[in-house]
Amino acid sequence: DTILVGDSLGMLVQGHGSTVPVSIDDMVYHTRCVARGNRTAWVIGDLPFGSYQESREQALRSSVALMQAGAHMVKLEGGGWTAETVHFLTERGIPVCAHLGLTPQSVHALGGYRIQGRDEAGSQTLRKHARELADAGAAMMVLELMPSAVARDVQSDNPGVMTIGIGAGQGTAGQVLVLHDMLHVTRGKLPRFVRNFMAEGGSVEDAVRRYVAAVKDGSFPDEAVHGY
Repeated sequence: DTILVGDSLGMLVQGHGSTVPVSIDDMVYHTRCVARGNRTAWVIGDLPFGSYQESREQALRSSVALMQAGAHMVKLEGGGWTAETVHFLTERGIPVCAHLGLTPQSVHALGGYRIQGRDEAGSQTLRKHARELADAGAAMMVLELMPSAVARDVQSDNPGVMTIGIGAGQGTAGQVLVLHDMLHVTRGKLPRFVRNFMAEGGSVEDAVRRYVAAVKDGSFPDEAVHGY
């Protein structure tokens, strides 16, 4: 249904240790490549680190560049502090997807790749930020690496927002996985929330179709196996 051109390409394609070095020019290039081969899916382009934090105007320039490259929506990471930017963009006709929970661009500030919202204070903060972003006009929200119950609460609090989970259980409206992870072409052990859809063999297209079918029939994610 949707293709997210994520700044995770910095780690998966460019060989960086995090998403931080990825530039807006990188994202424009890859978004344009994906859009050129796309026919039916909704394309979301990631706003990389340093492309929207400085000012609303900077965020607008970066978003326009992604939209002109073929994105239908832009995604930005961060809590309530991004609400003003979200409102500024949506007022100007740019659909926005927010991103809460584990936000990889802030991985150093978060102390590593850790589950977010595990205690009461953390879960309430996530819910508060989600409401602020929804009120600002975010139409979609990626919820990453958080307890299933928290993600379910965020969706319940904001019924008008489509939540997309990654490591957030079954309570979200949709799911997303990094393509390289679901195909298991990355090094090392897969994260708990990932299922290897290439394990049954076939082509890459077959694996992606299995992923789509598993999400739609509810067999993925399995709370007992992939949830927190």
